[in-house]
Amino acid sequence: MLNQKTDPYNALQAKSVAQKLAFAPIVFQTARSLRDLGILSALEKSGKKGLCAEHIAQQTEVSEYGVKVLLDMAISANMVTWDKPNYYLANLGYFILHDDMTRANMDFTADVCYAGMMHLTEAIKTGKPTGLVELGDWDTIYQGLSKLPEQAKRSWFEFDHFYSDRAFPELLKLVFAAAPKKIVDIGGNTGKWTIQCCAHNPQVEVTIVDLPQQLAMAMENVRQAGYQERVHAFAADMLDEQQELPEQADIWWMSQFLDCFSPVEIISILKKVKAKLGPDDRVYILELFWDAQRYEAAAFSLNATSLYFTCLANGNSRFYRSDDFLQFIEAAGLSVEERLDDVGMGHTLLKLKA
Repeated sequence: MLNQKTDPYNALQAKSVAQKLAFAPIVFQTARSLRDLGILSALEKSGKKGLCAEHIAQQTEVSEYGVKVLLDMAISANMVTWDKPNYYLANLGYFILHDDMTRANMDFTADVCYAGMMHLTEAIKTGKPTGLVELGDWDTIYQGLSKLPEQAKRSWFEFDHFYSDRAFPELLKLVFAAAPKKIVDIGGNTGKWTIQCCAHNPQVEVTIVDLPQQLAMAMENVRQAGYQERVHAFAADMLDEQQELPEQADIWWMSQFLDCFSPVEIISILKKVKAKLGPDDRVYILELFWDAQRYEAAAFSLNATSLYFTCLANGNSRFYRSDDFLQFIEAAGLSVEERLDDVGMGHTLLKLKA
């Protein structure tokens, strides 16, 4: 668990880091350009020999000016090294080029968040996702996911699935240990979890609960997977006070769903689910808590993504501290039967009972 109580910088170090922060957006775009223009790939292929700017320009069809101005920034950012006249790929440059997590995070930031984050101060003041205007005319991003610009849509789903998908194999064993016959998947997104449940168990039936726009996309994926006979659609706005939920199920499942809501909204949703629970029914919540991460980089990523929720998603949700989230569960009249941290890519699985 992460707990930073002391300032890691002295005054000189802090001033140096402040300059890097001031120019961080420029360094970010430099890294993307080096990756997407093939410059990092060219350096990797050169190995220990390295390449001069002229040869990189020839191989990538980027002007020598462009090569030099990008790579000189990359030297300062430790993405490459330089031994006149040649440039060499450094470890940081290698991970920008090859690491799947870095690619998912970088593309999500660039294609979904970058322009909208200019509105962050306004979003904090108003509690509204004011940066969403850069992507479309919706109250929340969830209303417009199926209509996002194509590149933004691709990067959003690749980012979302990168983290959730890696937890699924372990989760399927845990959830199906009790041999559930009926599962309600609230916030089913693209239907990936539902499809994996149907593939894992040939008898289970699943009901997906989501907004109509999302539900249509999920059910199309279910149909293509061939499980439409065992999957049912239930259109719902979980923020509607009058919204009813499906009838009894053995398991109520919410994966990276409740982080899309404010504390008051989370408690309201959990109370609705609690009202449907029988004595043997269970609620499973899969979430990412920034204070439950083993690595500093993971906590950093989650806290950064929380500001995406602030500025673009809905204006009032985030990745929560686990202690805060457990209070929401208690306020809804539910109790934690089991907690499992470090599932997949740092997820926490909570098993709840009434």
